[in-house]
Amino acid sequence: MSKTKLIAPSLLSADFLHLEDEIEAVIDAGCDMLHLDIMDGHFVPNLTFGPFIVEQIKKVSKVPLDVHLMIEEPDLWIERYIEAGADYLGVHFEADVHLNRTLSRIKELKAKPCVVINPSTGPESLEYVLDIVDMVLVMSVNPGFGGQKFIESSIRKIEWLSQFREKSGLDYLIEVDGGVNLDNIGRLSKAGANVFVAGSAIFSTDDYKKTIAEMKERI
Repeated sequence: MSKTKLIAPSLLSADFLHLEDEIEAVIDAGCDMLHLDIMDGHFVPNLTFGPFIVEQIKKVSKVPLDVHLMIEEPDLWIERYIEAGADYLGVHFEADVHLNRTLSRIKELKAKPCVVINPSTGPESLEYVLDIVDMVLVMSVNPGFGGQKFIESSIRKIEWLSQFREKSGLDYLIEVDGGVNLDNIGRLSKAGANVFVAGSAIFSTDDYKKTIAEMKERI
């Protein structure tokens, strides 16, 4: 099992009027990557930002960008987001008819492919692409909005992915996004998660450094 443990603040919860300051603050506080939620208003009922904003964030970030495409037909956009600066690029199992092709193309373009599953999707669905991904993202809330309650069944998915990784000799990271906080991050780590996306759990606090340090202590 991979021993890597990373904290990825979700910028959707940051103050966008002072986005550069927020980015610098969480990086200085010790985060390991930045999680960027791209929503198109179709695949999920919300609209966020596109590749132009990703380009701007890339200019000021000293850590990798974890770009999560919550969009229809992601295969049409992967080149643009990689050009914009995505280091990890996540596409949903539920949104891509030709998932193997899309993930392979991301790797060809020198980014790290990540496959994402919604709360209603079982991890067994991913068995035949797990050998080509660098990361699997388990959504522990229904995608589209921040601040939702953590869905407990996500832990069983993480355990399955961790066990499959070990028995198959693979080394993909397991990422979890949605309702992650100080109360559950230890259990998620024990289940096998490596990357912890946290939005309001970080950005709603007064001391980002203290919060991230406490998270790292618990994983």
